[in-house]
Amino acid sequence: MPQLAGKTDLIPNHPNETWIEPKQTGVYVGQCAQFCGIEHAKMLLRVYVDTPEQFDAWVQQQKQPGVQDASEAAGRHIFETEACTNCHTIAGTAARGTFGPDLTHLASRVTLASGAALNTPENLRGWIQNPDDLKPGALMPAMQLNNEQIDELVAYLETLR
Repeated sequence: MPQLAGKTDLIPNHPNETWIEPKQTGVYVGQCAQFCGIEHAKMLLRVYVDTPEQFDAWVQQQKQPGVQDASEAAGRHIFETEACTNCHTIAGTAARGTFGPDLTHLASRVTLASGAALNTPENLRGWIQNPDDLKPGALMPAMQLNNEQIDELVAYLETLR
């Protein structure tokens, strides 16, 4: 995060510390500055700096289960019966995976795939269908779902705010 603290290198087995004290609220954008593999160019970072009151409200909102529309039951069923639950968590469901990111509030995020793309229904659909198209070398597998299943799954995930 150049605007916040410059660059800090990480060395395996050598813990280090850094302190960031932003002076203004806002969104600060950064990018990985070391070559670390095939996904390097798409390792984007965002730091949201809020007032203490905004941060407290955000923490409380994150503790709530995702708001789920009952009409999206087919997509939730696909999520819960396919391999999604092996890697992902969604509060309020049986999904308790720890390998992939928590998707409880997925629809409230600005980006997908660690900043590789904007969080739009079209990009989410493409990510589920073939993650390597969006982010080569991604650890998420292509789910091998048919078009109707992907549409239902995307409709469900879009309700998770």
